[in-house]
Amino acid sequence: MDRDNTIGISFIAVAYVIWGILPIYWKFLNQVPALEILAHRIIWSFIFVLVIVVLMKRKQLKNFFQVQMSEKKTWLGLILASLLISINWLTYIYAVNTSHIVEASLGYYINPLVTVLLGVFVLRERMNRWQAASFVLAGIGVIYMTISLGKLPWIALVLALSFGFYGLSKKLIKVDSIIGLLLETLFSLPFALLFITYLGINGQGSFLGGSLKIDLFLLGAGVVTAVPLLWFGIGAQKIPLYIIGFLQYIAPSISLLLGVLLYEEPFTMDHVITFSCIWLALVIFTVSNIRHLVRKRKVATAVTNT
Repeated sequence: MDRDNTIGISFIAVAYVIWGILPIYWKFLNQVPALEILAHRIIWSFIFVLVIVVLMKRKQLKNFFQVQMSEKKTWLGLILASLLISINWLTYIYAVNTSHIVEASLGYYINPLVTVLLGVFVLRERMNRWQAASFVLAGIGVIYMTISLGKLPWIALVLALSFGFYGLSKKLIKVDSIIGLLLETLFSLPFALLFITYLGINGQGSFLGGSLKIDLFLLGAGVVTAVPLLWFGIGAQKIPLYIIGFLQYIAPSISLLLGVLLYEEPFTMDHVITFSCIWLALVIFTVSNIRHLVRKRKVATAVTNT
């Protein structure tokens, strides 16, 4: 394995580990309403990312506003991305602080399958029979959980769909990840500031309300949001997509273990059946993707050598 691959895997693996253990972080804020946490996450993420962009990407930002932001599609894509990531963050924080970490992890296991489904129906990409089989299995798992619970696992579905559509919006506009995050938080920033101001005027705000621990964790929300995204962006440029595909299951696996072992959320036989369907679907899906990418690389190598 060359040095770039080693660095890339290290950065991405650490990013996924951080995302996996984030439930521990949000649990320290479980007495703060999810919507208030989201508002602070947006505000402090914007400030933290703005500092990084000013220090590291000043020229790229200037060029971005001169060229790309003149296009209506870029504006609409970023506004949509801002809305979707806000929904995703809010749902995840709510899931963690209402003891639904297991269901949240299910959402992120389903997400890769949702992403491919969007590729097929929106981008007109082709799906092979093994990918189709993985969707059927995942669908069986979700239907089984719906029947066993007597209701849709809405947290898992909202997380999977919001992040899937978020990824699609990012793919359509092709914006540098850190500049994209800056602008996404910028579009949400006025609403976050208005909400925090409203809470402050009515004496309902948690920030600067007497607890230093709460204040520090709300301030740190921007750092824990931006740092793994930065590391993911660095790593993704250095390793093949199929390796990222393998590593992406680190985060929901850690979250699942935290939910069951640390926070003692129930993991019944119904959960076992549902997750078994999803895990088998992901094995089929991942193996199919790897075989396709290896075959594609062999063809490319053969063409280069002729």
